[in-house]
Amino acid sequence: MASWYAIRARGTGAEVAIYDEIGAYGVSAKGFLAELGALPEGTPVDLRLNSPGGSVFDAVAIHNAIKRHEGTVTVWIDGIAASAASYIAMAGDEIVMPENAFLMIHDPSGLVMGTAEDMRAMAEALDKVKGSLVSGYAAKSGRTTEDVSALMAAETWFDAGDAVAQGFADRLIEPVRIAANFDIGRFRNAPPVLVETVEAEADAGDETDGAETEADKGNTETAENDEVSDADDEQEAAPDAPQPPANTPPPGGALPDPAAIRAEAIGHARAVVDLCRLAGQPQMAGRFLEEDASLDAVRAALLAAKAEAEPEIAPHHPQPGRSSAARPWGEIVARTFKLKG
Repeated sequence: MASWYAIRARGTGAEVAIYDEIGAYGVSAKGFLAELGALPEGTPVDLRLNSPGGSVFDAVAIHNAIKRHEGTVTVWIDGIAASAASYIAMAGDEIVMPENAFLMIHDPSGLVMGTAEDMRAMAEALDKVKGSLVSGYAAKSGRTTEDVSALMAAETWFDAGDAVAQGFADRLIEPVRIAANFDIGRFRNAPPVLVETVEAEADAGDETDGAETEADKGNTETAENDEVSDADDEQEAAPDAPQPPANTPPPGGALPDPAAIRAEAIGHARAVVDLCRLAGQPQMAGRFLEEDASLDAVRAALLAAKAEAEPEIAPHHPQPGRSSAARPWGEIVARTFKLKG
């Protein structure tokens, strides 16, 4: 299963990289915390962030675990630390930002399906979560909780200079190339310059990837050339089969766009996770993603699981016999889960 983080030993310290949506692909913070806790006590950690955020509950758990870590933690915002990722950054002893990096804070949001009481409970939970986030941002920046709360409500983006000036970061370094495989435009106040930069770098990255593939064809013994090695193996297995020229588009179309394929895969993963959460079965998301199940298959499996546990929804005070007002659970969930394909 894909993961949104990586923890590696680096000489006398460790490098922790969060380069995707936190809590994505059905991987929770539990594995992250286990790996972080396995580091020797006092190990210096370089935490590298380039993330749009994600699960706020996972982020709070990660933030607290980093604060408990005995060793020095230096946070490097390699591009973007938005939403929950910015809260994780606040746990560092020092936060370093390249001049062209960004940090964003905003109010937590959630998704709930149920009664008015369920809605009120969600609102109360979000208020409590925000209170915790406000405390973390205020402690790092030195600003008042009222100031931080207002900045969060407005979804505030800071460039590196603003972040340092307002206490959310400690040090500036030289600019770096910003690369991201997530959609920055989904945020309502994302700076246009950031959106344009990410899109331009993504296009440039696609061109660079193609050039690197051509250059690496002669070296099939390294781990980086797995795809080239696989292609060579297939050619050896079928030596008489005609081979198309390099970079030849498939019949009737252009070469597939890696960025589009990646975005489609991430969108599918998010849809699967959302469906499982709505159905009250978040633990099933990992299995669906491992099996590469279609959304139709996911809906069918969730409906079957729910129907087995609770075959129908009836009025709160049912009379003897089957009520004509009772509706099959499958019909209700099918309407709720209907997505534009």
